Amino acid sequence: MKRSLHYLYVCLTMLAAAGLANALKPTEMLADQGPKVDLETMIPRQFGDWKMEQDIGQLMVNPEVQAKVDRIYSQTLSRTYINGNGERVMLAIAYGGNQSDSMAVHKPEVCYPAQGFQLLNNREDAFSTGQGDIPIKRLVAKQGGRIEPITYWTTMGDMAVMSSSVKWKLEQIKYGLTGKIPDGLLFRISSLQSDEGAAYRLQDHFAHSLLGALTPEGRRHIIGMIGQGV
Repeated sequence: MKRSLHYLYVCLTMLAAAGLANALKPTEMLADQGPKVDLETMIPRQFGDWKMEQDIGQLMVNPEVQAKVDRIYSQTLSRTYINGNGERVMLAIAYGGNQSDSMAVHKPEVCYPAQGFQLLNNREDAFSTGQGDIPIKRLVAKQGGRIEPITYWTTMGDMAVMSSSVKWKLEQIKYGLTGKIPDGLLFRISSLQSDEGAAYRLQDHFAHSLLGALTPEGRRHIIGMIGQGV
C-alpha cells in the first residue's frame, strides 16, 4: 500500500512539474511587438567614406550551411563596402525573431571551418560604441593564401551579449520567466589582409561610421540599448 502511494506521489509530482514547465514556456514573440526589422532598408548603402560595392562573392557558403542559416534566421544581409582609399570591408548581418536554444545564433567559429577555413585566432574583446562597450569576438580565418580577420558580436533582445556565454543564458532565463521570446542578430565584419591589427582598426572605423549613420531604432537593433545611452 505504501509503495503504491509512493508511486502515485511520484507520478503526480512529475505531472505537476510537466504542467508547470508547459505553463512557463515562453510564447510571446518580441519581434511581433513594434516595427518589423528590414535589414535592406535599415542598413544604408552609402555612409561616410563608404559605399556599397557589387558583391564579388568573397565567401561562398555551401548549400548545407546556407540551409541551416536559413532555418535559424528570418533575414540575412551580405554586402561589401569600399572606401576612398580602396579598402574593402565585408558585412554580414543575420536577424532572427526567435533566439531560443533551438534557434541559437550560427557563429563564425562554426561557419568558417565548415567552409574549409582554419581558425588561427579566436579571442574575446570589447568594442567602444561611443556610449559604452559591448562584448565582441576577434577571429582570424585562413584558407590557402587568404587571411581574413573577423570581428563579430551578437544581440539578444535589447542587449549585446556573446552567444553561449553565462550572460546569454541568464538573458534567456530572464525573458523566459516573463513569457517572452527574444529576437536577436549576429553582426559580422571582415576584411582580407594579413596585418591583423590594421584589419581590426579598419573594421572598427567602419562599424563606427555605420552606427553613426543609423536611426536610433537601427542602432538599438545592432548594438542593443547601450546605443541609446541606457
